[in-house]
Amino acid sequence: MKLISAKWAAWLIGAVALWIAGSVLAQEGLTRTVLMKKDLEADPKKEVTVFIAEYKPGAKSGKHYHPGQEFIYVLEGQGVMEEVGKPPVEMKPGMLLYFQSDPANPAYVHEATNLNKTAGMKLIVTLITEKGQPLAYPLKQ
Repeated sequence: MKLISAKWAAWLIGAVALWIAGSVLAQEGLTRTVLMKKDLEADPKKEVTVFIAEYKPGAKSGKHYHPGQEFIYVLEGQGVMEEVGKPPVEMKPGMLLYFQSDPANPAYVHEATNLNKTAGMKLIVTLITEKGQPLAYPLKQ
């Protein structure tokens, strides 16, 4: 009987953890689909994650940061990237953006907005982070 209870407790804890992780990463109007997650051979302490970020019309990512290096390629749509303390950057198809945390700026806070109210925006994002980090750390608005 205790074995069944332990299994149910483990399942419940796992389900709650997934729910919390999903709610933290779920920003209204934004979907992140991971295409690849792999250890970085050049540095065994790091991993690379490639994902598609799809924004619904008018959607915002919410202010957040990524722990490491972030490479963004705009596939579709038009938007703006606002990094705290810097001027906004217009995003159009074919554009590349790059962000990097460093000791002086460990949490470069930014927010992407799809400026189109009738069409989506799609980005391909590559992150290089320490192993086990989430895709993003949202800030409370």
